[in-house]
Amino acid sequence: MTESPGATPCPGAFARAWAKAVSGTSYLPMTQAQLECLLDRLTGQLAGALVTEPFDLRAGHRVGAELVAAHIASAEGLGRTVEVIQLRLVRDLGLVAEDVEDRMARLLAAVATGYARALRDRTLDEQESIRRAAMRARTQAERALRASEARFRHQATHDPLTGLPNRTLFTERLAAALNEPGRGAQRVGVCFLDLDRFKVVNDTLGHQIGDLLLATVAERLRKAMGEHLVARLGGDEFVILVEHTAGTDDMVAVAETALAAVRTPALVDGHELQISASIGIVERQVAGANPTDLMRAADSTLHWAKSAGGARWSLYDAERNQRELARYALSAAIPAALERGEFYLDYQPLTSLRDGSLVGVEALVRWRHPELGVLRPDSFIGLAEETGLIVQLGGWVLAEACREAEAWSAGGVAAPFVSVNLAVRQVHRPGLVQEVRALLRQTGLPPERLQLEITESTMMSTAEEPVRALRVLADLGVRIAIDDFGTGYSNLAYLRDLPVTELKVAGEFVAGLRSPSVGRTDERILASLVSLAHALDLTVTAEGVETAGQAERLRAIGCDAAQGWHFGRPAPADRILARIR
Repeated sequence: MTESPGATPCPGAFARAWAKAVSGTSYLPMTQAQLECLLDRLTGQLAGALVTEPFDLRAGHRVGAELVAAHIASAEGLGRTVEVIQLRLVRDLGLVAEDVEDRMARLLAAVATGYARALRDRTLDEQESIRRAAMRARTQAERALRASEARFRHQATHDPLTGLPNRTLFTERLAAALNEPGRGAQRVGVCFLDLDRFKVVNDTLGHQIGDLLLATVAERLRKAMGEHLVARLGGDEFVILVEHTAGTDDMVAVAETALAAVRTPALVDGHELQISASIGIVERQVAGANPTDLMRAADSTLHWAKSAGGARWSLYDAERNQRELARYALSAAIPAALERGEFYLDYQPLTSLRDGSLVGVEALVRWRHPELGVLRPDSFIGLAEETGLIVQLGGWVLAEACREAEAWSAGGVAAPFVSVNLAVRQVHRPGLVQEVRALLRQTGLPPERLQLEITESTMMSTAEEPVRALRVLADLGVRIAIDDFGTGYSNLAYLRDLPVTELKVAGEFVAGLRSPSVGRTDERILASLVSLAHALDLTVTAEGVETAGQAERLRAIGCDAAQGWHFGRPAPADRILARIR
């Protein structure tokens, strides 16, 4: 094949026509000028193939492959390429030959074949890339999953704030130490540590400083304890496991070391903080021990150290623990005992020292326990006050005393007042006035026949509301007495502004009057109290009078009334009624 001698090739025009034909058939990552330049080069390859001897189809294969490589890879793009080459290539370039049509057909077939092969190879390459990407993604996902599981496990067993083992890991280690074969005769110990007044740090400096302090304490304990496991149970609670001990002395030494590590001043974010800790120590033989009992005992012992003032350790005492458990069981039984009617009242006479008449009685609660027998107030009143049950119990005592005392006035006999002790929680209740008013209305007891005994420390409180409530009750006619006067503030001047009608002098002063040869100091103190109380228009009742000599000396110094075994032991309501009649 030879080129027509009079023809003037114009590849630039054909390339522009080709570029216009394929534009828009697929996304091309090149400018129009770059496309025209590419197609102009491919045009030269096609023209060369048509005129070169011998005829070679490989140029067509290369052109098809380059079209795919240039992203002219759609069916429409191939169709327009075949169309423009077939219609314009020979004409635009002025190519003539005897077999040009045959060569053109074969060349277009070669372009299509190269195009198809390249498209197939690209598809396979893309599939392989996708497969490899999927494998990489799966590998990365599996690696991330393993890392996540591992982190879930540095989180399931360790505290994120301090890095110390947490409760879960500590429990596992403790159980392993107790269950290890052949260790039955050996001993194990636990120190349960709690920071003293840590809440103050959080409240004043913020939780961020508190967290930094916890991290500091944790690091100190970790370093100080050496081989022993230190764990954070939560909050400001830490625990130390000593898997092999030779006795309590070993545990005490560990506790002392821990306390010393904590109490060293710590510089936290510019704040110099001084803090202390309390520790409960439990040490026992491995045989027969279990993690739950060990930790319960350590927790109880920690509370003993706290209640003793903190900044110290306390050693577990089985007998004390039994007493504590018995106290807890007793306090927990109070609500049900009230419902079953196990409580009842006895009344102790308050006798006039002038004429020996019965002026009043003090209500004293008793508990007829189904297993322990009759219990006196000192067995359970303190428990009721600690748990808050004193409000419910004290409310029952007040109601029952008002109900029984109202019956004593039957038959026109002058009846004594009934005196009822009010606990601190009762005095501070907002509804005290309404409660007393309702009881007086329901029982019909005249207000002047009810006396409420308040502890001296309660009356000296700076809170205004309790004092205001007592003033309202006093205005109703209810008597207000200070119980155990002389054991607290003993501020007679302060009493001048309070709604008090009577002072009950503590039995400690009266006890000194047993013998005429002793107790002169107590007698002078009592005489001064009586004189000052009378100057404030207060009556005085002496508690704990057990002998006639005490009664006579009290009468001589002007004391108004007295109570104690000399004048009668506490007795049920029916015996009080018999005495009145």
